[in-house]
Amino acid sequence: MKVKVEDSCISCGACESLCPEVFKLEDIAVADESAVAGNEDCVKEAADACPVSAIVVE
Repeated sequence: MKVKVEDSCISCGACESLCPEVFKLEDIAVADESAVAGNEDCVKEAADACPVSAIVVE
């Protein structure tokens, strides 16, 4: 699974609160791709919760 945070991120913090193992807020959210394995469920949950659909999961 690959995860990308697009520039449309509004830094709301939803992804970080749902999946802190993978997402961190800097200027915008950043995904730690090395932490995705084993955290797929919360990555999908964070992508679904993103209010601007800035998280792309492939």
